[in-house]
Amino acid sequence: MAKAARAEGNHPVVFTVLVILAALFISPILIVFMNSFKGRFYISDTPFELPNSETFVGLTNYTSGVAKTGFFQAFGLSLFITVGSVAVIVLFTAMTAYYITRVKNGLTSALYYMFTFSMIVPFQMVMFTMTKTANVLNLDNPVGIIFIYLGFGSGLSVFLYSGFVKSIPLEIEEAVMIDGYNPIQSFFKVILPLLKPIAITVAILNVMWIWNDYLLPLLVIGSEYKTVPIAIQYLKGGYGSIDMGAMMAMLVLAIVPIIIFYLLCQRYIIEGVVAGAVKG
Repeated sequence: MAKAARAEGNHPVVFTVLVILAALFISPILIVFMNSFKGRFYISDTPFELPNSETFVGLTNYTSGVAKTGFFQAFGLSLFITVGSVAVIVLFTAMTAYYITRVKNGLTSALYYMFTFSMIVPFQMVMFTMTKTANVLNLDNPVGIIFIYLGFGSGLSVFLYSGFVKSIPLEIEEAVMIDGYNPIQSFFKVILPLLKPIAITVAILNVMWIWNDYLLPLLVIGSEYKTVPIAIQYLKGGYGSIDMGAMMAMLVLAIVPIIIFYLLCQRYIIEGVVAGAVKG
């Protein structure tokens, strides 16, 4: 059966379709990269042409964009928020999923369905009340927004963790209990290491979302603290004028880290999602 599937995947028609789809998906990134080396006035006129002796400006767009946006400061802030948010999401949702999976009662069942339900609530439905709540609770700063991301990231993360925890035999925990471990020691010394595949998946999914998020930082911390997406947006000047060259260059710098991170870790996404979905 596996040989048949591989043979079907090697079929010329299937291969051609896959190549075309891959080209379509990657073409926007290539277009942005190509135009990041053109003069700003040539990008709109010839967006699909390679730079030539007339349009090529070297690294001018990159140096100009970095200076105008304060890119490295924004990069540091985005890195702080992303790392902090992902760290608390990975740890606290793992603890939550473990508790509601192992302790069976009405409260834990209600909590599980509340986390699951939160995945289908559109952000636009809660953004205004969330912004007001964040302001009242003094969460409208780079540290406070980490806890807001914890709330928005908990639904999917708890769902994935819960499916994986169900696959861990109870006999393992009973054995360590006999050795004198209490529930907290059992979780951190035995269960948490076993959750590594799904923890990596949760981390990857949330890193890609939080790093690229524009709307939540704009609503909560505004222009006082500029993350990378917000800093790039400020290249748009008055009367709709945009420094297209600098914007293309900053978009390239913004997506390079996340592409490298994804390429290094992408195989864990499939492994973790399959483990969490099938074993549950």
